[in-house]
Amino acid sequence: MDHTPGPEPVPRDTPDPLPHGAEPIAHTADPRPQSATPPPAHTALHTGGKHEHRWLILAVIATAQLMVVLDATIVNIALPSAQRDLGFTDGNRQWIVTAYALAFGSLLLLGGRIADLVGRKAVFIAGLAGFALASALGGAATSFTMLVIARALQGVFGALLAPAALSLLTTTFTDPRERAKAFGIYGAVAGSGAAVGLLLGGILTEYLDWRWCLYVNLAFAAAAIIGGARLLHPGAPPDRPKLDVPGTLLVSAGLFCIVYGFSNAETHAWGDWMTWGFLAIGVVLVAAFAWWQTRATHPLLPLRVVLDRDRGASFLAMFISGAGMFGVFLFLTYYMQQILGYTPIKTGLAFLPMVAVMVVVSVLTTNVFVPRFGAKPIVPLGMGLSAASMVWLTSLDTSSGYAAHVLPPLLVMGLGLGLIFAPAMSMATAGVAAHDAGVASAMVNTTQQVGGSIGTALLNTLATSAASNYLSGKRPTPAVQAEAQMHSYETAYWWSALFFAVGLLVTFVLYRRGRPVGGHLSEGAVHM
Repeated sequence: MDHTPGPEPVPRDTPDPLPHGAEPIAHTADPRPQSATPPPAHTALHTGGKHEHRWLILAVIATAQLMVVLDATIVNIALPSAQRDLGFTDGNRQWIVTAYALAFGSLLLLGGRIADLVGRKAVFIAGLAGFALASALGGAATSFTMLVIARALQGVFGALLAPAALSLLTTTFTDPRERAKAFGIYGAVAGSGAAVGLLLGGILTEYLDWRWCLYVNLAFAAAAIIGGARLLHPGAPPDRPKLDVPGTLLVSAGLFCIVYGFSNAETHAWGDWMTWGFLAIGVVLVAAFAWWQTRATHPLLPLRVVLDRDRGASFLAMFISGAGMFGVFLFLTYYMQQILGYTPIKTGLAFLPMVAVMVVVSVLTTNVFVPRFGAKPIVPLGMGLSAASMVWLTSLDTSSGYAAHVLPPLLVMGLGLGLIFAPAMSMATAGVAAHDAGVASAMVNTTQQVGGSIGTALLNTLATSAASNYLSGKRPTPAVQAEAQMHSYETAYWWSALFFAVGLLVTFVLYRRGRPVGGHLSEGAVHM
């Protein structure tokens, strides 16, 4: 972007009102294009206006986001191989997934605020580099402990990377139509990343080794680092907010305790103090965080970010869909491998039609449906279709076939998730001032990932209990054990359907009626 001083320098007595959080309506009073008056020198390096390489930036951001999202599921395919190689128990198996989710979900808000403080480019590249190094450590793991530590480190650096990526997207695309296209693509990547992870994990596990499910991140990170270093503007916003240390400690510890409590429930009883104790402490800490945000001078999560009805509905939509989706991917994967006898790569390929539907629907939703009808009918419809697909999956049995029984509900699921993710992500970051873009973007990722962590742990616990109850008093023959597995999967699908049904009610009540007014969908793309 050319920032050579032009013939219309900014007067020195102008207090620089527009670049940082001005209402977009203020721009409409001046008929000149935004570029008519060059930005002040101190903002030249990180202006988020009409970036000349914005579509290339989208490709870089989408690559980074794909890496983060698929890493939540790519290891699922590799788990059986890793378990045989490193010799850990079934009870410990979940921690390979949960360690990543714990670190990621509990630190996202801090990562988003760090992006606001330090600068999105620096945090974006640092997150990519750290994620790559942690992936290399995991790929070289020689023990269960080493692998869990590597997965936790991936979560830490992912918590830096994900909010920086989304806030860069929010501040790069300012035109409403271009923003809709960009968020349609980004939403499709974010929504389908889990399924892509299953496919990629299957290919790597079958033809190479489970360790390549981690090593592959080095290629993603290298491509994104090179692109980000060349295309993104450096520098930190001059009106950087101060870090809310008490709020950071409260929310990070609270989210960690909640996710840990749900995860602990799989291997311990709900009455165990390690389960209910951590859950209770987590709820108290999150409540204390909410109270503190009303009194802090520089709150980590300003109330203005979460109290807007559309934005709040979008955060809840991401949380609920994350809870319903991530656990189901795990159970469908085990169903196809253990019941239908699919290879890892065949399992991954089985999810591709759902991904294709999700991509097409995500782009259509943000470009056609939401601008015409608004989010109120669209996102609840997606919740309803997702719930219906979960109910449909409960009809699967040990003799079901893919084309007749598995594929149809998968296609409905892709349609439903495509109607949820892109508009929810776009509206969750709309209307946010530039100095809050990082933390608002982090809230999107936090709600989805914490929802996914809780959903996976809770569904795992319910499924395990259902299988144990089914086997109680029966002779554990192979046929009976297979039926017990099917009973556990069916339980998980019913609970996921309930999650999405709740999402339908919540989003229908909270979203405003009518289409976005006054460029609402583009308001998040104010100057940085």
